[in-house]
Amino acid sequence: MSLFNGKTLMITGGTGSFGNAVLDRFIETDIGEIRIFSRDEKKQDDMRHRFQVRCPQSAHKIKFYIGDVRNLESLRSATRGVDYIFHAAALKQVPSCEFFPMEAVQTNVVGTDNVLTAAIEAGVESVICLSTDKAAYPVNAMGITKAIEEKVAVARSRNSGKTRICCTRYGNVMCSRGSVIPLWIDQIRSGMPITVTEPSMTRFIMSLEEAVDLVLFAFEHGENGDLLIQKAPACSIKTQVEAVCELFGGDKDMIKIIGIRHGEKMYETLLTNEECAKAIDMGGFYRVPADNRDLNYDRYFKEGDETRCSLSEFNSNNTKQLTLAETKKKIASLSYIQNRLKEGN
Repeated sequence: MSLFNGKTLMITGGTGSFGNAVLDRFIETDIGEIRIFSRDEKKQDDMRHRFQVRCPQSAHKIKFYIGDVRNLESLRSATRGVDYIFHAAALKQVPSCEFFPMEAVQTNVVGTDNVLTAAIEAGVESVICLSTDKAAYPVNAMGITKAIEEKVAVARSRNSGKTRICCTRYGNVMCSRGSVIPLWIDQIRSGMPITVTEPSMTRFIMSLEEAVDLVLFAFEHGENGDLLIQKAPACSIKTQVEAVCELFGGDKDMIKIIGIRHGEKMYETLLTNEECAKAIDMGGFYRVPADNRDLNYDRYFKEGDETRCSLSEFNSNNTKQLTLAETKKKIASLSYIQNRLKEGN
């Protein structure tokens, strides 16, 4: 019997890569119901048919709700009777958020606040909000709005009643929708130049399954207001694209450097130096407890503050750097890659 036995889980933005990975993990377990909340009826219909074919005995557990996290009323309707929420709905593409920052604010900030309002009103037991390494030292609109999402979650956790609210922060999820590896595969197979922004950039890399593992770790071990971070490895963009070329028979001489896009950073950070002051090392994860001091800062001039932890910033330059062979092995282990390789044969 699991923690999800007979429970109702709602996934916002549930037709995306993360929602599909959660369904893959849970559909044939003892979970009671999984609600997919999203605004795209076509993607919902595709998902419905896929799981009806794949899991005919369990597909009845999936319930679909058309709605938008920007619309509080649609969330209130969908949240009644829900035990847990994984909040994955977001605008995630860095360049598009740069051009339409207020759209990112409406979905990533206002949408998150709406999800938490509906959850608290409905007495939901736990909400896990998904964030990104781009929220640490943010320089682009996507990262800034996700950083505010984290602040909103912590602020709401201070008065959330029985509802526990946690955030997870992770790096690039390989082969998720809109990510670069599927683009490179298509470019290799069509004989086009393989476009790379800046080869020396480093990025954390993880699989969709590891992203689900992080959310489940937060669900089981997080306390109200916590931020949970997984210790992920990283590699350079050059290493990543060369690994894809070796897997799919790409010509490395076809790699074309196109330059940094709007809002991109040379490296990403998962745990900031400032967060290290209170962070707790949990082995494969970091836990950053909420700062629940009140606004009476005067006493800190008189009494001083807590002793700082000895941890230091965790970023994609100082984490474990994967070699070309290690990167190739990690990419090759993904079910998406295995399917694309079969498709090519």
